[in-house]
Amino acid sequence: MGWIPCSGSSNTKKKLKKKLEKMEGQSSLVDPIKATPGKLKRNPSMNSKNSSKNGNPEHIAAQTFSFRELATATRNFRAECLLGEGGFGRVYKGRLENINQIVAIKQLDRNGLQGNREFLVEVLMLSLLHHPNLVNLIGYCADGDQRLLVYEFMSLGSLEDHLHDISPGKKRLDWNTRMKIAAGAARGLEYLHDKANPPVIYRDLKCSNILLGEGYHPKLSDFGLAKLGPVGENTHVSTRVMGTYGYCAPEYAMTGQLTLKSDVYSFGVVLLEIITGRKAIDNSKAAGEQNLVAWVRNSYCYLISWV
Repeated sequence: MGWIPCSGSSNTKKKLKKKLEKMEGQSSLVDPIKATPGKLKRNPSMNSKNSSKNGNPEHIAAQTFSFRELATATRNFRAECLLGEGGFGRVYKGRLENINQIVAIKQLDRNGLQGNREFLVEVLMLSLLHHPNLVNLIGYCADGDQRLLVYEFMSLGSLEDHLHDISPGKKRLDWNTRMKIAAGAARGLEYLHDKANPPVIYRDLKCSNILLGEGYHPKLSDFGLAKLGPVGENTHVSTRVMGTYGYCAPEYAMTGQLTLKSDVYSFGVVLLEIITGRKAIDNSKAAGEQNLVAWVRNSYCYLISWV
């Protein structure tokens, strides 16, 4: 596996596109990954043009871990180390002794929603893409049938934790902090769409995937559903519909035609959640208020009718 810059020479761009397209068409994707523990390797420069000139484009800046190392880091995946869980698996807080760093370790559920393809897509994407508003991938484990991803630890959890179902003693986000988070998420999305070459469609933008670090600095996470965007004269990418109900653009859900605008729609839903404090889908609300986008649209039309 190798490091391939996101921009640079046309040959490099072609290699990246060819590598990811080949990867997405394979049925078994992680066989070539060998979990051989080694020293942490970091990209020497965040400028991908410079790295394409001065470094080896076939280098992935991520460490491989054995399952034993990550079990040790999480004290054998103890319940008190559990940060949360979802359809893809559980996330634990751990400490890597060899580099003395607190990390988040996602252990994929072998019977869950994320399979070998999504695992490898995330390893490749986060090794190729680097931006202050994208979460940093430290490494991965592919021991036997175990699939684990190791990320930097984001101390304040997800945006969802600060918007919905807030505990009584927890302080709500003020307006300036909400706008700071929205602007940071937008910068991360702009990088994927306008700076990465070829462009990347995130396809899973939602509040639970926006993680917050010190000072409420936001970073996009979970890139298992990401796809290469259309290039040249192509206007869309035809693909199986994936994503989260309530955030998925209706035209993509109906046609399977994925564009950069699909992410923009999802960002709009997140922005509505940030502004209103409501969930994208909330079945506890009255029938006409369960879908946030529909509720806002209907409320807007009602107000306009009175103007």
